Amino acid sequence: MALGNALQDKLADNVFGFCRTLRRAGLPVDSRRIALAQQALLFVDIGERHQVRAALEAVLVSRPEDRPVFYELFDAVFRNPEMAKQLMAQLLPSNKAADRAKRRPRSQEALRSPAHAPRQSASKQEHPSFELDMTMSMSETDRLRKADFEQLSAAEARKVQQLACRIPLCLPRYKSRRQAGSLHGRQTDWRETMRRTNRSFGEMLRLGYQEPVFRPMPLVILIDISGSMERYARMVLSFLHAATHLSKPKVFAFGSRLTNLSQVFRQPDTDLMLLQAADLIPDYAGGTRMAESLKDLRKNHRGAFIGRRSLVLVITDGLDTGEPDYLHEGLRWLQSVSGRLLWLNPLMRYSGYQPLAAGASTLARFSDSRMAVYNLESLEVFAKAIEQLLGRSQVCK
Repeated sequence: MALGNALQDKLADNVFGFCRTLRRAGLPVDSRRIALAQQALLFVDIGERHQVRAALEAVLVSRPEDRPVFYELFDAVFRNPEMAKQLMAQLLPSNKAADRAKRRPRSQEALRSPAHAPRQSASKQEHPSFELDMTMSMSETDRLRKADFEQLSAAEARKVQQLACRIPLCLPRYKSRRQAGSLHGRQTDWRETMRRTNRSFGEMLRLGYQEPVFRPMPLVILIDISGSMERYARMVLSFLHAATHLSKPKVFAFGSRLTNLSQVFRQPDTDLMLLQAADLIPDYAGGTRMAESLKDLRKNHRGAFIGRRSLVLVITDGLDTGEPDYLHEGLRWLQSVSGRLLWLNPLMRYSGYQPLAAGASTLARFSDSRMAVYNLESLEVFAKAIEQLLGRSQVCK
């Protein structure tokens, strides 16, 4: 089959709309990549579906976790010529419902949003009208930054979740006892110096040095998934998953029981992580029994804490329904095995808040620092103030 021109007819518009759909799903697709995608189709047979998909994938996908989303959106948009119009109108055919249910949330959200504006008829083109698209403008973004997680609608919650994943978090590093070779340093590395001397036939031309190795601070996350913390837990988990995916933290969800989410938290895709966590947690949106959860943590997961250097984040509103004496004993043990215990409480957004509840009072007594997390702005403040909260001279690299 002869090669067609990818810059003419409807193919260029379809590729442009597909690229906008990918960008709405979170893929880093800019105008340069859109131009590359149209140029890439000049070198393949556009009648072969697998060649078109491979060409677009080569220029539009740069992260492994985005590849499954790309496949799903490609199959949805390029299944038939009318699919894009149906997706823009948010009216998927009924016989596609099974396929849509299997898609990832990122793909469903991108397909529910209009990929590009439909073409106007000839009569309307003679008298064009101009409309301002204020979707996610600066004022809208600023409003969502200050909006409480609990007061967001479903569509706003999805947008806020995407914005939360973009907040950088610079975790501190501690100076370990191990030494590593360096070009400059205060301590001489005589072993490396002798190696260099042997390579230069006995001449000591340059000394070798050592410097301490800075390692990331071990992170343990304890997050409350009770009914009062349901929306906050989802947003904070999305933020911490995107910000700490390289440090491999130990993550535990607690409600009426303790659930280990450490393995699920290593899933590179945030949406899949949340789906797998929801399937794994048996008591989601239930009650809070932190004392029993800490007892389980002490008995079965002591290895999560490393040499009293672990930074422990306890994310809860402190409305515990367990026995205060057992909670006091569990928190005292937790403080003894952790390097720093930070309490992130959404109720602290109120200026007159006091930890008067039994669980909150006990938690305030054993926590080293407290901070409110209830919207995007508070997450940004927490990410910037993490070193000041720790109160140590640790280096952030």
